[in-house]
Amino acid sequence: MLDALTVAVGVAALALAAWCGLAAFRDQPTKDWHFIGMAVVTVLAAAQLVVGIVQLARGEEAEQGTAIFLSYLIGSALAVPAAGFLSLAERTRWGSATVAAGAIVLAVLEVRLYDIWGR
Repeated sequence: MLDALTVAVGVAALALAAWCGLAAFRDQPTKDWHFIGMAVVTVLAAAQLVVGIVQLARGEEAEQGTAIFLSYLIGSALAVPAAGFLSLAERTRWGSATVAAGAIVLAVLEVRLYDIWGR
């Protein structure tokens, strides 16, 4: 797995979490700018998904197992889009808080992916 991409996704997720957390603190719902930030983080996570699948297809193996690695990889690609979808249903400060929580979950998943890959 590309360590630089894992770090980039984690840092971008934490930045999104801070940004949406600040919006929730200010009692603001998610706005168009937040969705652009979510799109950037989602593109990075999708790139990581592609890289992970390509590496598995080339014969490389995760240290802790392919099935658990794929589960975390797919979950990390879906964490922010799912939170963004939920924030559309809740157009209050809690929508922003939901996106912040989803971004924190993504950052934690990135740490776990790094551990699972093991290199």
